[in-house]
Amino acid sequence: MIIGSISEDLSLEKRVAITPDTVKKYKTLGLDVCLKKSYASHLGISDDQYMKEGASFLETNEEIISKSDAILQLNILKDEDLNKLKQNQILVGVLNPYVNEKKIKEISSKNIKCFSLELLPRITRAQSMDILSSQANLAGYKAVVDSFAYYQKAIPMMMTAAGTISAAKVLVVGAGVAGLQAIATAKRMGAIVFATDVRLASKEQVESLGGKFLTVEGSENMETEGGYAKEASEDFKAKQEELLKETLKKIDIVICTALIPGKKAPIILKKDMIELIPSGSVIYDLAASQGGNSELTKVDQIVDNNGVKIMGEANILNKLPVSASNLYSKNMFNFINNLFDKEKKTFEINLEDEIIEKTKV
Repeated sequence: MIIGSISEDLSLEKRVAITPDTVKKYKTLGLDVCLKKSYASHLGISDDQYMKEGASFLETNEEIISKSDAILQLNILKDEDLNKLKQNQILVGVLNPYVNEKKIKEISSKNIKCFSLELLPRITRAQSMDILSSQANLAGYKAVVDSFAYYQKAIPMMMTAAGTISAAKVLVVGAGVAGLQAIATAKRMGAIVFATDVRLASKEQVESLGGKFLTVEGSENMETEGGYAKEASEDFKAKQEELLKETLKKIDIVICTALIPGKKAPIILKKDMIELIPSGSVIYDLAASQGGNSELTKVDQIVDNNGVKIMGEANILNKLPVSASNLYSKNMFNFINNLFDKEKKTFEINLEDEIIEKTKV
């Protein structure tokens, strides 16, 4: 059996789905790996490094798709490549089925089996495949590093003969994986950190990292069975808004990470709230690609609102593509390892396996 991967559109995506380390693991399973020439050369990884581990290279996307039993990607393929997929082939990636519903229906009707890794259930057995966690960890870290680079004051408290510099105050909106990593990174760099989330279970996690959890009075726990945040009620939103208004008056940096799977990101920082933030502060909106948590966010632009810089990128992981690819490719290998029947030496679509059943689109 052959697994293949073609180059992504580098203007949108610099990560790769297969690294030389994972080629070695696939070969151990008895799978051959077929890649497009110069597959990861933009990351400083040569074709020779892949060939040393047993990968083979072809010139065109068409050749790779034609030869492969399973295609492993980051994002859904371009239309011209989707049309080349053949019956009973497997496509695995972050297919974003809510946005690409029409495309996925078309290829599924040809009996092409699609698996979207962002739909993985949050169960213990799936942790090693959890691409949302591995990638969000890096995104939370990078958002803090980038926002600190734009903030024009020192982050930790400094006591000098000339006087004392106060520590920067950071607010993290949303304490999921990205938010918790943002809290940890900001604390390590000496900031005072506050955080808020609709899930009450986050309080203990935030406090264990040294952050102060802002609790909305009389709030209920808004967490789905799968561990994700669900949409807040209007009453909760109004109470959260009042709490944030008071907090924002003394905040230097805001990191926004609040997302609801499959839906537009909730607007948490409205324009009138942003007006309360001191001039010189920075807002980094990790939810920018899904509409943003800030009302003023514009994707891939730095908006200046009365001296407050609002930043949000379509794909922050393009700034850490090597680290992100290393983690993503391992998540992908663990998923394929679960999908591949080692005895029959074939891919087994066992819908009684919750991991396979939940990710099959």
